[in-house]
Formats: sequence, C-alpha cells, structure tokens
Amino acid sequence: MLKVVKPKTNHARRIIEKRAPKLVETIKKILILHGTKTSSVLNGVLTDMFHLTRAGGNAIRYTKKNGNIQPFESGGETTMEFLSQKTDCSLFAFASHSKKRPNNLILGRMYDHHLYDLVEVGIDNFSSMESFGHGKKLAPQVGSKPLFAFIGEGFEAKEHLKHLKEVILDIFRGEVVETINLTGLDRVFVCTAVGDDKVHFMHCAIRLKKSGTIVPRTELVEIGPSMDLVHRRHRLPNDDLKKEAMKSANLKAKKKVKNVSGDLLSGKVGRIYVPKQEVGDMALAKMKGLKRERREAAASHSASKIKIPKENAGENVASSKKQKTG
Repeated sequence: MLKVVKPKTNHARRIIEKRAPKLVETIKKILILHGTKTSSVLNGVLTDMFHLTRAGGNAIRYTKKNGNIQPFESGGETTMEFLSQKTDCSLFAFASHSKKRPNNLILGRMYDHHLYDLVEVGIDNFSSMESFGHGKKLAPQVGSKPLFAFIGEGFEAKEHLKHLKEVILDIFRGEVVETINLTGLDRVFVCTAVGDDKVHFMHCAIRLKKSGTIVPRTELVEIGPSMDLVHRRHRLPNDDLKKEAMKSANLKAKKKVKNVSGDLLSGKVGRIYVPKQEVGDMALAKMKGLKRERREAAASHSASKIKIPKENAGENVASSKKQKTG
C-alpha cells in the first residue's frame, strides 16, 4: 500500500482531495494491463477497449509486462491493488496468454483500492474496429452515451452471466447523467447469450434517418469490436464486503427558505417584514438649521407653561373688575 503523507503544496492537496471518498462518486476509471505473454488477439482487444473508454482521461494503459499479477491466486492481487491506488482506478482489465488458458482476459472491480470481484473469459472470433474500415466517420463522439442490449434468458437465470453483465456495464457505460440529447446516443453494445457459457459481444453505431415524423428512423451499423466471450471462472465478493460497498449515505433534504424565490433574470428574490419603527425617538444627526428651529420651539413651549405666583393672583383679579365697572 502507498504511504499516505501530508501534502506540502496546494497542487498535492487538491489531488488528495480529488481522490478522497465522496458522497456522490465520480466516473470510474479503468486500468488496462498486459501479462507476461499476450497474443495479437489480446493486444487488439486491449487497444479497442482503451479507445472506447479513454474519453475524458478515464482509461490508463500500461504496456509493460506484469508477471507477478495473479488475481485469482492468494496474494497475487497485491500488485494490482498497489497500481489501483497509484492511478486511482476502480476497474481493471488484465490480459494473458498460455497453453492452458489461451487468449485469457480477466475483468475486475475494486472497492477502496481492494479487490472486489473477478470474472475470467476467453476471447474467440475477434474482429477489431480497424478491420471494419469505418475510421472516424462512425467513431464515438466526445460526450456521447452508449446503449446496452442484453439478449437471452441467461443474463437473468445464470449467476455467472449476470455477474458478467454487471462488469460490462461498469466498464463501458461511462459517466452517469440525468438527461441527454437524442443525438448523444450514437452507439449500442449488443450482448447475446449463446448457450450457458458463451456471450457474443458486438458494437454498433446508431444512424438516425428521416422518417417523416418527429421520431427518426434508426439503423445499426456494426463498427467493431466484435468477439465471443467464453466464461471460464469468476469470483463474487463476500457478503460483508458487498454490504459495505453498497452502503449509501442518507441525504438530508435541503431546508426550505421561506419568502425566497428566484429566476434567471433577477436571481435570488426575497421578501422581508420589518416591524414599525419610532423614527422620532431615534438618535439621528441633526442639521444646524434644524437645531435652531427646535430651540425656538422649545423656548416658546416653556414660556407658555410659566405659572403666576399666588400672592399676585388677587390683585390681578381686582384690577380687572375695576376696568369693567369703570
């Protein structure tokens, strides 16, 4: 295992944060490896797999021979787990060729950079993308999504074929999206179960033709690769590891904010309620003219409230009566 060290630069810190576990995981990357000995058929298979999965840098291929990788043997997965952690890949394809198992291809998945499950198939009747001669005319476009068609009851009834179906989906489906344009569906993978242990794998391009209606007419053109996958052996994950891998976090619902709405033009729009305020009692900065008027108003108000002394009150009343009688 790689030693986890504290990052010393911002670039290293961003890389570690990118590889850290996330609530919503990013697209899975695949690591393509060669064994001690490979045939021309396996080289063509790995080349086509790399071309089909490399969009967005989601495929890494090592052409160096790896003789110490034996995923089905105890301890033989150590190098694979090391390379998985080094490249941050959760899928892998390992090709090897021997007299006992000719044209052998091992597909597997990783969980937390530990071996999760394996499926081993043999390759027969292989035809590469180059042999069909379509070139870039019908090649998959950047950002497009494939369709999958699994034909045959074996994909539901046979455990090993059902397992192979899950691995194929993980390898070739690419990024998971919510919506897609109709023109973004430009290819389809057709897998047909032939017998108990054989699956015919075919890759076709989708061509949209005019039909006179809203729904276009579709045609399938085989563009490769095409091959027969003969199942040899597989290994499922144990129950504890599967339970841990299938665990999902409980997403808390976002709390609704009252009296707030938004649109594309105004952005975030809200309504607030302000209580009645006594502005007259607030300490505000006063102008000089306003201070003068308030001083005069205060002086007149105080003059109107001056009280007459009691000893002079009778004299004032008597003088007023004399003036009336005179």
